[in-house]
Amino acid sequence: MLLGILAAIFAALAYGMASVLQAHGAQSVTDTGAGPGEAPSLRSTIAAMLTFAFIAGMALDAIGFLGNMVAARMIPLFLAQPIVSANLVVTVVLATIVFKSRLSQRDWITVGVVVLSLVLLGFAAGDEGRKHEEWLHWAVLGVGVVILGIGVAVLPRMRSRVAVLAGLSGGVLFGVLAVAVRILDGLDPFDLAELFTDPALYAIILCGPGGFYMFTVALQKGSVSAASASLVVGETVVPGVVGIVILGDTVRAGWGPVAVVAFIAAVIGAVVVAMSPVVEQVERAGEDAG
Repeated sequence: MLLGILAAIFAALAYGMASVLQAHGAQSVTDTGAGPGEAPSLRSTIAAMLTFAFIAGMALDAIGFLGNMVAARMIPLFLAQPIVSANLVVTVVLATIVFKSRLSQRDWITVGVVVLSLVLLGFAAGDEGRKHEEWLHWAVLGVGVVILGIGVAVLPRMRSRVAVLAGLSGGVLFGVLAVAVRILDGLDPFDLAELFTDPALYAIILCGPGGFYMFTVALQKGSVSAASASLVVGETVVPGVVGIVILGDTVRAGWGPVAVVAFIAAVIGAVVVAMSPVVEQVERAGEDAG
């Protein structure tokens, strides 16, 4: 349990620092090659992506993903995913240092609520579930294909609510990825043949880039706040419910009400943090380089 919690915290820290570093790398390139209101030139984008800060941020994204995978296999998903989604808390706090951003009183209170909720959720969590049937391995792949297919075909052509729906789609894809990581065969004990014949592996390969693509669409089509908030909902609620209902994730005896309240508070808190102008600033800077 402890190792899984530490892995989730590590993932949140890595993702949060990655966003700030990528934004810092993007902003360090002052010559964008474009006029006011215009998109940056390809040359300036490449220059931003080649800065040390941006490359370090990409490396931290990869490391954070590994931490997320470890957490998804070792602790209940209703605990792992809210902790990982707290990377937005890390982002806004670091932004006050790197970019001299100022958080409102509401932001600081929300950060405190998220941290307290995650602590309570950690105390309330029981064992991770291992109950699943073979159909679930195909289901995660099928759901990933359907969501990404609909998203690619429909969302870019919509004119309203695109940021919310695309962000939610990306979040659900990340949530499906977490479920696929939990049920993936061939890791313990390691069996290469079993690993590569498990549909869950291909769900992971599909949902990772797919979720990133949908979140990028959300950022391009609407506000960062709407995109980030809906992403948090998708990547926490869906795997949390699946973990309890299907996989058998448990709560300590007598801690059920605490777990429910803490989970809801952690998700709502992360959504509120996602709506902070500081997140908008950091994400927009990173998007300009991507």
